[in-house]
Amino acid sequence: MKLITFFKESYAELKKVVWPTRIEVFSSLKIVLISTLLVAIFLGLLDAGFVAGIDWLF
Repeated sequence: MKLITFFKESYAELKKVVWPTRIEVFSSLKIVLISTLLVAIFLGLLDAGFVAGIDWLF
């Protein structure tokens, strides 16, 4: 009984959800990809700097 109630209530809640449009999804995707790329570049440069510094010291 509880399982049936759970699915009924879940379905009712899903009907209330405002789903993003395709344009909103692609816009968010672009932001995430660009941010990820920038952070990866920054961390790569930071790592290269640390490696160069360690090589210079030792």
